[in-house]
Amino acid sequence: MLNLVLFGPPGAGKGTQSQKLIEKHGLIHLSTGDLLRGEIAQGTTLGLEAKKLMDEGMLVPDEVVIGMISNKLDANKDAEGFIFDGFPRTVAQAEALDQLLKSKESAISGMIALEVNDDELEHRLLLRGKESGRPDDANPEVIRKRIKEYNDKTAPVANFYKNQHKFTSINGIGSIDQIYGAIDTVIEEY
Repeated sequence: MLNLVLFGPPGAGKGTQSQKLIEKHGLIHLSTGDLLRGEIAQGTTLGLEAKKLMDEGMLVPDEVVIGMISNKLDANKDAEGFIFDGFPRTVAQAEALDQLLKSKESAISGMIALEVNDDELEHRLLLRGKESGRPDDANPEVIRKRIKEYNDKTAPVANFYKNQHKFTSINGIGSIDQIYGAIDTVIEEY
């Protein structure tokens, strides 16, 4: 089973590359945002708990998110594998994900990080903001804060996977097909 963490700052191209990986390798896309919305829409116990916290302006605790991921894994036991998108964001989440997968006799195959410099990220996000109308991608100041938040808090997760020899960095600048080719070469090694 191929379990891939696709990693990188906002605007690095994770969504674009995820779609290509899903098509070729038959993977299930596991986005924590989508999971939260799905559990809430289905009215599950975890979804109701998450909605209550979100309505109060609080973050959903890791154990709730891990529970949702566990449900998704259980619902797709015959999957070829999963792409984890937006998770893990902290070392504690990475440790919890490792424990969850171990309990299901599985593991993360590897983390692939798309590396893109801050100026290029800002350019891409502003362009995406114009094309999609997403307000979080239209304001340069907000974009810079999101990139800083990623660099400060999320990037240390890479060291967790480096220590397990499961980390690969890919240049995220180039054509979509060039970047995908580099990712696919890494996946073939898994």
